[in-house]
Amino acid sequence: MLDKLEAIKKRWKDIERQMNEPSVMSDMKRFIQLNKDYKDLQPIIEGYEVLKNITSNIESAKDVIRNEKDEEFRTMAKEELNMLNQQRDELEEEIRLMLIPADPQDSKNAIVEIRAGTGGDEASIFAGDLYRMYVKFCETKGWKLEGVDVTEGTVGGFKEIIFNVSGDNVYGQLKYESGVHRVQRVPQTETQGRVHTSAASVVVLPEADEFDIDLQQSDIRKDLYCSSGPGGQSVNTTYSAVRLTHIPTGIVATCQDQKSQIKNYQKALSVLRTRIYEMEYKKFLDEIASKRKTMVSTGDRSAKIRTYNYPQGRMTDHRIGLTMYNLQTIVDGDIQEIIDQLQLAENAERLKAEVGTT
Repeated sequence: MLDKLEAIKKRWKDIERQMNEPSVMSDMKRFIQLNKDYKDLQPIIEGYEVLKNITSNIESAKDVIRNEKDEEFRTMAKEELNMLNQQRDELEEEIRLMLIPADPQDSKNAIVEIRAGTGGDEASIFAGDLYRMYVKFCETKGWKLEGVDVTEGTVGGFKEIIFNVSGDNVYGQLKYESGVHRVQRVPQTETQGRVHTSAASVVVLPEADEFDIDLQQSDIRKDLYCSSGPGGQSVNTTYSAVRLTHIPTGIVATCQDQKSQIKNYQKALSVLRTRIYEMEYKKFLDEIASKRKTMVSTGDRSAKIRTYNYPQGRMTDHRIGLTMYNLQTIVDGDIQEIIDQLQLAENAERLKAEVGTT
């Protein structure tokens, strides 16, 4: 492993050298990519330096055991050797996980789309509950959440809501939420106390930036219309809502969240760019799917991933068979433990696949 890590350190140093070259500094796209690669490798290099130090101390302890005549010193060296071997094994395991190629999109911001599915008004209410869950989760992470487009339900919640989340490693965390979420409870609209099953779908996309997709203005048709929903006097009086259509693909993005037409245009353009980027990204997901038997983070978005059972106070994530009985805290935004368990399962799967190819 040390030889492999030494080669990675040389690559890291080479990236550092390239970043200081004038030709690279003037090429913003290349500089951003090199800077990302540099930061991605840094934790591995730090782990490598610690591992080298532990390895050196192991050799010193072995030397004491071989050559020292004082039995007390030899006993101390043996105890230290046992501790160092354990530290080395644990660190090597951590580094092996870090060496697995990460999803290149993990560090990106995310665009989240929640849509009510089967279940009528109750499905819209549930979509609103999911939105509230994500808002509270984003607050705990210190992430910024901005609305893009919304269609409200007739008795509450949302038929559809789209929002942008920006912060540190947003997509790498929220990507596990993509799929169909199912709720089992007595709806507010139910008069006889019967438990109903409803569903809402969640799609999490890595936000594409201008360096990912080169959009030609000539390929975009812009339509303006009046906003609907809450917003005061400007609603239904000014043409601030924006609908963008990408003519070559037919992909459409709308935004009416802001009173400013310019801000709505910028948000709609971000969504449009992301949806076009998703077409290419899907090829990447399909390639991974063909290599893995189970997909934790990038599975079929039409697949049922989670059930929220209110009568039993239970949440079950069907991908990894995880069941928890703190449903209320989960719907109040405490989903980090679920995401951590999904990440652990995915890392174990990726490590197994990596070992199988070596």
